Amino acid sequence: MNPKPFFWLLAATALLLASCDGQTKGNRLQADTIALSPCPRFSSDSAMLYINEQCQFGPRVTGSEASRLCGDFLMERFREFGASVEEQTGDVIIWDGTYVSARNIIARINPNNPDRILLCAHWDSRPWADNDENEANHHTPVLAANDGASGVAVMLEICRLLKDMPVKVGIDMICFDAEDMGTPEWVEDRSDASDTWCLGSKLWAERAQADGYKARYGILLDMVGGYGATFSRERISLQVAQPIVSRVWQLAGQLGYRQFFPLTDGGYITDDHINVNNAGVPCIDIIPYYREGPSSFGPTWHTINDTPHNIDTNVLDAVGQTLTQLIYNEY
Repeated sequence: MNPKPFFWLLAATALLLASCDGQTKGNRLQADTIALSPCPRFSSDSAMLYINEQCQFGPRVTGSEASRLCGDFLMERFREFGASVEEQTGDVIIWDGTYVSARNIIARINPNNPDRILLCAHWDSRPWADNDENEANHHTPVLAANDGASGVAVMLEICRLLKDMPVKVGIDMICFDAEDMGTPEWVEDRSDASDTWCLGSKLWAERAQADGYKARYGILLDMVGGYGATFSRERISLQVAQPIVSRVWQLAGQLGYRQFFPLTDGGYITDDHINVNNAGVPCIDIIPYYREGPSSFGPTWHTINDTPHNIDTNVLDAVGQTLTQLIYNEY
């Protein structure tokens, strides 16, 4: 994702708000207690296993051999957990004009049901640790345990739970490639830098629009396992899908995770949810907001320290159980 704030509204904001209206009571934070339906227990230990498995391939930089091997592994895992899986490939142009082959992985639960919701995360690694405090590491690929693998791991665990305790609604889980290929920090001319991020989701959105893809709403998971992470309400999410934000944060509070989901607002973030919204699906971004430290995305963001050692299973549990409850509570 782009570290710079995003200060414009999507053209389709009003339409998107209308499309998800009614998921909560109006456009305010839902104050009423939500009746919680039975649902399975999310296992943060399993999610941690899936993070380690991804990282064992090394940095999954778009177009690399590690990316190919890990992509094959992810497809196998989703199939093992009962999903219908396909890959979506295409060439994307990165910041320096080079063409790179991107690979989105799409896992579907109940693929024949037109009533769908969308979960998504990026699975690629940043090619450069360009936010590392040591400049000697700036050209070293990031292992991306948190910034990539954590969101995918949460989806994998939810997919496993859905196999054992099915739901009727259709669920799409998309692993976006080429999210983190954006312009390196050392490039002097950064005038077009915001257009160099989230290339896999842009590819998906273009094809989703052409195919007439529909879903009730989407939830993007980005960096959902770092120590000290709290998830303030991302501001573009509030603008385009406020009822979904309200429901997620309300459920998190009821489940005892208010310390991880405070009722505070974060920043405007350039992330994959923008392209999902552009495709006509109101999508929110669950992304950390650190109020202190070198970056609002946390101390390991785009550094060589983004490793499994710096993942907190308590954070994984807060995000994973909240989303599990959301799915089983409504469907």
